Amino acid sequence: MSETIPVWMDVDTGTDDAVALLSLHALKGTEIIGLSTVCGNSGPENSYRNTRCINTICKSSYPVYRGADKPLLREPFHAAEVHGKNGLGDVKVELPEEETVYTLPAWDALNEAAEKYSGKLRLIATAPLSNLAIAFSKYPSLAKHLHSILIMGGATREGNVTPCAEFNIYADPEGADIVFRAGVPIYLFPLDVTERVCLTREDLKELAAKGNRAGKFVHDILQVPMSFHSALHHPGVQMHDCCPVLFLDSPELFDMEEAGVAVETKGKITCGKTVTDLYSDKQFEFKNAMVAVDVDEKAFIEKLKGLIESIG
Repeated sequence: MSETIPVWMDVDTGTDDAVALLSLHALKGTEIIGLSTVCGNSGPENSYRNTRCINTICKSSYPVYRGADKPLLREPFHAAEVHGKNGLGDVKVELPEEETVYTLPAWDALNEAAEKYSGKLRLIATAPLSNLAIAFSKYPSLAKHLHSILIMGGATREGNVTPCAEFNIYADPEGADIVFRAGVPIYLFPLDVTERVCLTREDLKELAAKGNRAGKFVHDILQVPMSFHSALHHPGVQMHDCCPVLFLDSPELFDMEEAGVAVETKGKITCGKTVTDLYSDKQFEFKNAMVAVDVDEKAFIEKLKGLIESIG
């Protein structure tokens, strides 16, 4: 029998983070050690509350730790037009009274978990990297205790906030720079791949028709982002944050290539760009990431729907 994989997930729970959290809950062979929240898709209070909402949907009790309420050096940057004003497509989920309130800051809790599961803990990051940057800065030994970091972020070609930059990296480029320099093995899932895996209106209707609470929840929270993506003529809602989660269970869905990745923090036009040497004649002197360059879109979506349908 294979050993259970301990996982920590750092989120700014908007709609695709929520689906990713549901998917992680449904994965066999993984154990969610903790969840940490950060300012990103929505404000810090929404991020924290929305993450706790997943415990409601999953009937789980995963520890949720509050993290940074703003980027390291910049003003907060949100995406209400994509995720709704509350970050969950304006769907309201009633929360039970918290039996346990986890007051330890996210970076402290993450470091404790990394030390406990030294060399085994997988860290999934689907948000601006502020919490991780603080953790690496406060705990120099953290890097050696983590197995790897799986990051949804960046773009090897075009961005989605600027022509150069993807949202998570753009929201806190200084934080991202610290993480990419930390010396932990990184698996990066950039827009070039994550934009290709979409749940269509037909997929959402199918999930809702299954009658389980998770399927109905996913259908409802993705209506606002569906309108946003439809206006841009996308085939459906892009499931960015589900990519690192499904990679844990099914790495064969992705083609990965080793690359050097650096984060631009100074440029007025290029700030937040993840500069890679994947497609350049000139190569960096370092290789710090495995970067997703292709995905089996059909198999990915079928896997994702199966995980959601298995909850409740």
